[in-house]
Amino acid sequence: MLDYAALNAVSAVVREGSFEGAAHALGLTPSAISQRVRGYEERLGSLLIVRGQPCLPTALGKALCAHIDKVRLLEAEIPELCGQGALAVSRSPTLKIAVNADSLATWFPRAIADFAKETDVFLDLLVEDEAHTADRLRSGDVMAAVTADATPVPGCHTTHLGVLRYVACASPDFILRHFSNGFTRAAFATAPCMCFEKRDKLQTRWLQDVHHTPLPLHVHYIPSPQGFLDFALTGLGWGLQPLCLAQEHLATGRLIELPPQHALDVTLYWIIPRLKSDLLGKLTQHLKKLNHPGFATV
Repeated sequence: MLDYAALNAVSAVVREGSFEGAAHALGLTPSAISQRVRGYEERLGSLLIVRGQPCLPTALGKALCAHIDKVRLLEAEIPELCGQGALAVSRSPTLKIAVNADSLATWFPRAIADFAKETDVFLDLLVEDEAHTADRLRSGDVMAAVTADATPVPGCHTTHLGVLRYVACASPDFILRHFSNGFTRAAFATAPCMCFEKRDKLQTRWLQDVHHTPLPLHVHYIPSPQGFLDFALTGLGWGLQPLCLAQEHLATGRLIELPPQHALDVTLYWIIPRLKSDLLGKLTQHLKKLNHPGFATV
């Protein structure tokens, strides 16, 4: 049988990154936290936490922390258990969600903020590439994910949210400098390109779809949606921007969509565990009813 008092200490160490931080969060001494964690590890015959700066969970520790997060969420929906349940829920639960940076910079905040204000749930957002957010759910790092990966996750329910549209843009002066002889394969092979990070495949997809050419050797990596847009405006390189961020600049001519004006649509999904949780159900409804310019919901 699981020892929830000990697991609460394990979860706090992982969440806070240290035994001292966990002690402060739970109102205990670092020695008491250490004894609970070490005692439980001895009973299980397995390490749960890799001691370091910060402290990190082992595979078993991560799985147990994911279980505790689910229990804490469910207990929080039963007012009679507040302060006396297995985990002594005395504050609103924290919901860990993996979300891609472009969603976080565009449509996601309004939906999640409304939900958090209505329910008093606290958020712990992990920013990850949309093709890999589901992996964070599979590994137990988060309880929910916005993802472009349609592969089913065992034990989870998937909801189709809609598409986030991207357009290839550059500043007028960049186009003048690098495409003066036309938007040819040779020009795209030398014109500096911008990518969000090493795993960002949007520019690669666009080049293959439209010009049948690979990503150029000259690439700037800019891991910030606002920075990505700002650098495009300064003429650093071309790249695919979320339409809802770029449309004002396209309308004023500060950015120009690259021919043949071929947009890329990234289909997004919402994945949550198959729990009978009113909170997760309510959050899903908030996301499904969202209507944001540039994000086509279904």
